[in-house]
Amino acid sequence: MTTAGDLRSGKTHRDENFPVASFLIHPRHRAVIMAFYNFVRIADDIADHPTLAPQEKLDMLDRLEDGLFGRSEDQPEAVVLHRALAARSMAPKHAQDLLNAFRLDVTKLRYANWDELIHYCSLSAMPVGRFVLDVHGEDRSTWAASDAVCAVLQINNHLQDCGKDFRALNRAYIPQDALAASGASVDELALDRAPPALLACLHRLAARAAALLAEGKGLAAEVRDLRLALELAVIQSYAEQIVALLQQRDPLSERVHLSRGQFMTHGVAGIAGGLVRWIIGRPGASRSASKA
Repeated sequence: MTTAGDLRSGKTHRDENFPVASFLIHPRHRAVIMAFYNFVRIADDIADHPTLAPQEKLDMLDRLEDGLFGRSEDQPEAVVLHRALAARSMAPKHAQDLLNAFRLDVTKLRYANWDELIHYCSLSAMPVGRFVLDVHGEDRSTWAASDAVCAVLQINNHLQDCGKDFRALNRAYIPQDALAASGASVDELALDRAPPALLACLHRLAARAAALLAEGKGLAAEVRDLRLALELAVIQSYAEQIVALLQQRDPLSERVHLSRGQFMTHGVAGIAGGLVRWIIGRPGASRSASKA
C-alpha cells in the first residue's frame, strides 16, 4: 500500500522561509513541532503532486486524517503526530484545519478577492502559529498577532511562487478582483516576466501584506516563553525582508528569496531586536528570562 510518505517532494524544514523548531525552541517542544511539520509537509506535497489525480489526492488526505484521529495506523507520519498530541492531551484541530486547506488546494484554483485569500490562510497558515503557541502553553490572546504574521508568511509564499503555481498546477492565489482592477490577466502568470499591469498588481498585494504584517509586530513581546519570543522575532524579521523584496521585484523574473547570508544576518538582527522588545514589553521579564 502506498503511504503518504512515498509521495514526498523532498522539501524539508530547511527549505522554508522561516525557522522550524530551531535551536531557539526548548528541546522539550521540538519533537512535537517536528511531528506536526512532517505531517503537514507530506499533506502539502500530496496536494501539490504533479501527477496524482484530484480524487487520489483527496483520498490520500482522508487517509492522513484517519491516522491523525487514530482511526488507522497505515500512515506513519500521521501515527507519530497522533501519539505526540495524545501525550500532551492536545486536540488535532490545528492539523485538521491544514488538511482542509490542502483539500481546497485540490478543488479550488482561483480566489475572487482578498477575503477569500485570508479565509484560505485561516486554514493553511494561522493554525500553524496557533499550534506552536499552544505547545508552549501561551494564552489565546496571542492568536490575533500570530494570525497576522502567519497569513503574511502564506501570502509571501503565494507571491513568490505565483508563476510556478500557475504553470504547474493551474492554481492562482492572486485575487481575481485585484487582477481586474490593475488591468491584468491571470494568464500572464505563465510569462517569464510580469507585464507592467501585473507587476503593479503584485506590488500592491505585497504592500497590503506588509500592512498586515505590522499588525503582528508585537507578537514576540506578548508571549511568556523567551525562547519562543526569539524564534517569533526571527520569523518576523524574515517576513519583513521578503515582503520588502516583493514590493520591489518581479517574482516571475527575479529572485525574491533570501540568500543564506541574508538569513543569518536578519536572523541575528531578529534575535537582538526580539530580546529588547521582550524585556521592555514584559514586567518582571528579567526574572522569567533567568528561568528560560
